[in-house]
Amino acid sequence: MKPETQEGIEKAEGDRKVARREIQTVHPVWNVVCFLAQQCAEKYLKGFLEEHSIAFQKTHDLLVLLNLSGGPISELDSLRLQLAHLSTFGIATRYPGTQADKQAAENAIQTTETVRTVVRTKLGLSDG
Repeated sequence: MKPETQEGIEKAEGDRKVARREIQTVHPVWNVVCFLAQQCAEKYLKGFLEEHSIAFQKTHDLLVLLNLSGGPISELDSLRLQLAHLSTFGIATRYPGTQADKQAAENAIQTTETVRTVVRTKLGLSDG
């Protein structure tokens, strides 16, 4: 695996770890959970692209990243609506005017876990 891919995956795992820890606290910050879930999925998709030498621009749009893959991760095609929604947490909830709630956070984590599982399998990584 390319060093850049490995670094991205490690950062994605850090985002996942903190999001999962935060969602279990007594008073979770839903916006943060959703943001970190989005970041984890984004880093996994970018890691896949990096490993396959597919160029990408700076973006938080998970559908753009999925589309760039050209089909090798078609297992995620059925999640297009969820990925579009998850993409909004890359920026929107970081500023006033948009709030996430418990259901949004749970959905974000679930979508991210699917992205993680699929991409890790494609990269030949254990579920670790």
